[in-house]
Amino acid sequence: MNVLTSPFETAFSTAPFSKIKTTDFLPAIKTEITKAKIEIEEITSNTAPASFENTIEALEFSGEQLDRITSIFFNLNSAETNEEIQKIAQEVSPMLSEFANDIRLNEKLFERVKAIYEHRASLHLTKEQATLLDKKYKSFSRNGANLPEEKKQKLREIDKELSKLSLQFGENVLAETNKYELHITDESDLSGLPDGAIEAAAALAKNKEKEGWVFTLDYPSYIPFMTYADNRELREELSLAFGSKGFHEDALDNQKIVLRIAALRHQRAQLLGYETHAHFVLEERMAETPEKVTSFLHDLLKKAKPAAEREFAQLQNFAKELDGIDQLQKWDGAYYSERLKQKLFDLDDEKLKPYFKLENVVDGVFGVAKKLFGLNFEEISDIDIYHPEVKTYKVTDEKGAFISILYADFHPRPGKRNGAWMTSYKPQMIKDGQNERPHISIVCNFTKPTETKPSLLTFNEVTTLFHEFGHALHGMLANTTYPSLSGTSVYWDFVELPSQVLENWCYEKEALELFAKHYETGEVIPMEYVKKIKESSTFMEGMQTLRQISFGLLDMSWHGTDPSNIKDVKAYEQAAFSSTKLYPETPQTCMSTAFSHIFQGGYSSGYYSYKWAEVLDADAFEFFKEEGIFNKTVANKFKENVLSKGGTENPMELYRRFRGKAPQPEALLRRAGLIERK
Repeated sequence: MNVLTSPFETAFSTAPFSKIKTTDFLPAIKTEITKAKIEIEEITSNTAPASFENTIEALEFSGEQLDRITSIFFNLNSAETNEEIQKIAQEVSPMLSEFANDIRLNEKLFERVKAIYEHRASLHLTKEQATLLDKKYKSFSRNGANLPEEKKQKLREIDKELSKLSLQFGENVLAETNKYELHITDESDLSGLPDGAIEAAAALAKNKEKEGWVFTLDYPSYIPFMTYADNRELREELSLAFGSKGFHEDALDNQKIVLRIAALRHQRAQLLGYETHAHFVLEERMAETPEKVTSFLHDLLKKAKPAAEREFAQLQNFAKELDGIDQLQKWDGAYYSERLKQKLFDLDDEKLKPYFKLENVVDGVFGVAKKLFGLNFEEISDIDIYHPEVKTYKVTDEKGAFISILYADFHPRPGKRNGAWMTSYKPQMIKDGQNERPHISIVCNFTKPTETKPSLLTFNEVTTLFHEFGHALHGMLANTTYPSLSGTSVYWDFVELPSQVLENWCYEKEALELFAKHYETGEVIPMEYVKKIKESSTFMEGMQTLRQISFGLLDMSWHGTDPSNIKDVKAYEQAAFSSTKLYPETPQTCMSTAFSHIFQGGYSSGYYSYKWAEVLDADAFEFFKEEGIFNKTVANKFKENVLSKGGTENPMELYRRFRGKAPQPEALLRRAGLIERK
């Protein structure tokens, strides 16, 4: 019997990882697609008049087991993949895409949905029901339900090809990341590197049965090398390897894939009656139109560029004074920024890391969640895990009621993609009178423990953990009826608010005192360090802001225009970056060919949302600062109006209800030091 095709008989109905064989996935997905099709058939063949219950709700809860299996499968494909899983992904992605289109292009089903939608004013629906109806109707109308048959067929072909291409894009980036290594045998080439980075590189070399030290393109290996290594030539080599992923005119090259994805997305949008892919996407975002996004980015650019240019000139002069560098290059940025930061603030990650032992930071983020939202986290061992490094927690509230299961997976491995993310193995919903609680996961790639030291995090890794945990809170505290409106199922430019707002606690004395303790002595982080963390938080903020704006503009350039005449990916990218350029161009690198956010993840026409959400989070945190960062009333307002509501209402309405007014962009500019505080 296939363990995936029946309800899981496990603690909290968690995924039975130890019983799942990779070979189970394909037959299980096929079986569940068939079952889900039968459920859809039951809705369309119902002789009773279409109602909210027998059509919209029935559709919402159909294919439940299929959703669970596919979430398990694709989460494993990101966190613990192998060739077999990747091969299955290539097979099931078009299959799932085809099934989704079978639903969206089902005329009988659409007729029933449309009938309800057209009479919605007389149905006395709750806000959540009205949102669900609107979402279901648009899932048809925005995906071709009103198209003639030959155009529907074209849409199916496009969607099938797109699902395969984005998978291939991601597999190529992962293969490029895993393929490269910088093997060092001369100890003098390690000059400037912290002990932890050297020790980790030695362990990696030993693992690979090599002498010396090995550095890779995985962030915990790459970032310390680019930040601290004195050897400029090796920094250049590593930087060029990182920047040229998918750009080598070989079997792993992504240039044609990028052009094809952009062209297909544009064709798809046009087929549906939209000017561009960005017009299609942004219709369902807070930003609403490409014009608003571009205006938002250019407005920020106007304010950030003078600061960025001043900072770049300061960095250039500093590098010249220090080492006689005439022209600052991309591989110099992190290195000289770090040295300048040390000079200005007498602060570096090596001083801070002993205070950020991973286990203490995890306890800290749990402590912050307890003080704000009354949550308790108990590590448990009776839940199946997909890798021995994964930790599991039972989350309860102040009254001991079960809130969620949390999985945490912290360190890099060959089968895990780079970066950090939050995901879900089971959504929250209310079904048959039962509030089904969610299973949430955070996956990171933090510095590993070594033979002599525990996992000590850089400050950037600390903020990353808080960021992903903010997303996790959005998932764990969900309290909605329908799974497709639950947790992080919100407008894309709203989804980063909970994650980015939580990062603010990393800079606050009251919060740091909870967990920033020296891993050997237990001494709380000295307040002079806290002061310097705060002072240095806006260091090079102009350049950082410019960098994020440049990514947003590149995304809008790919998706907000007709890409059919683009022949040269690199030349097109350079044109998109022209207004944000600081460093000299490196012909052998290309960002688009490894820009996974927009060509593999869900951020196409949405990268601007990081900055958009920063406006929201800076404004939201000002409210906490006004009342006290652990103020229960403000925290409760945030929980009730943002974290628990998911996508049940318009996000601007939810935000106004929490804040009492619309967000003010000045809050972000003040925090970033780009305008004066009044």
